Amino acid sequence: QLQLVESGGGLVQPGGSLRLSCVASGVRLDSYTIGWFRQAPGKEREGVSCFTSGGNTNYADSVKGRFTISRDNAKKTVYLQMNSLKSEDTAVYFCAATWGVATLRRSQYDYWGQGTQVTVSS
Repeated sequence: QLQLVESGGGLVQPGGSLRLSCVASGVRLDSYTIGWFRQAPGKEREGVSCFTSGGNTNYADSVKGRFTISRDNAKKTVYLQMNSLKSEDTAVYFCAATWGVATLRRSQYDYWGQGTQVTVSS
């Protein structure tokens, strides 16, 4: 059974950076597409970025040029480097796993972590 654990969230000022980590256990990470999602208070969970087993990536328009996704299969870890953070990036960030294409559709993901809080505020 694949299990995912996120870490790296916290409080950061606007313009600052954070790196989130998603560590997988139970199975080989390189067989899966790993996605990052976020959910702000009162809003639906939205896709942020994903990284397929074949090395393809996808980003939401709102984070292109600011966020970078990467993965280290040996460490079973996927990272989300977040730069130039804005107040609207404040949310709980989740990682999730599926198979196949570089999708940001929440409904296509089968395994989810518990989330890590990111707060961007001065």
